[in-house]
Amino acid sequence: MLDAKMPEAWRVLRIQSEVVDGIEQLIKIKGAVTIFGSARFKEGTQYYQLSRELGQLLAEEKIPVITGGGPGIMEGANRGAFEGGGASVGLNITLPREQGANPYQNVSLTFRYFFVRKFLFVKNAVGFVIFPGGFGTLDELFEALTLVQTQKVEPFPVVLVGKAYWSGLLEWMKTTMAGHQCIDSEELDLFTVVDSVQEVRDILMDHIARRAELQEGSSS
Repeated sequence: MLDAKMPEAWRVLRIQSEVVDGIEQLIKIKGAVTIFGSARFKEGTQYYQLSRELGQLLAEEKIPVITGGGPGIMEGANRGAFEGGGASVGLNITLPREQGANPYQNVSLTFRYFFVRKFLFVKNAVGFVIFPGGFGTLDELFEALTLVQTQKVEPFPVVLVGKAYWSGLLEWMKTTMAGHQCIDSEELDLFTVVDSVQEVRDILMDHIARRAELQEGSSS
């Protein structure tokens, strides 16, 4: 929501403050995995449970979990990481229809501006995991793919969970987007679609290991 009565210069300072504070608060969060998905999945549903299991698996591997801090998939992932003794980060957003932060965060920040929050989702992440979701989830998915495609970030895994859920979108991307040459067919390899959180964990761990090898090689 815009600050209608706030002078532009003050709004810039508020944005700057959010960026600086967010960076400072997350400075110790390294090599995190950012998890997205619908806020509408309740406890006990398939995808809520899968996100919770993934949070637990990542906690076991000492990998911090970052979510948008709300209910549904976000809560499941934070809950799994929190219960597993791992770093569980929630980057909450102030919205007109307020949704409270889930209680499973040991680092909890709240933002007014979406783009500051999005920047921090990416800055500390070595991978994105996308569970079924709506407009916001699709926004995060395609922004991540665009950043990797245009080499604006160091390439990282983008993993979609739920083959049945994503199948229609993937078919359209193959037949329509690639068919009209709006994307190259090789760009469909920028993401992976899986059904199990164990596959997600393995993909992320392989990437983290290869990244560590490259960093070690460049420093020697």
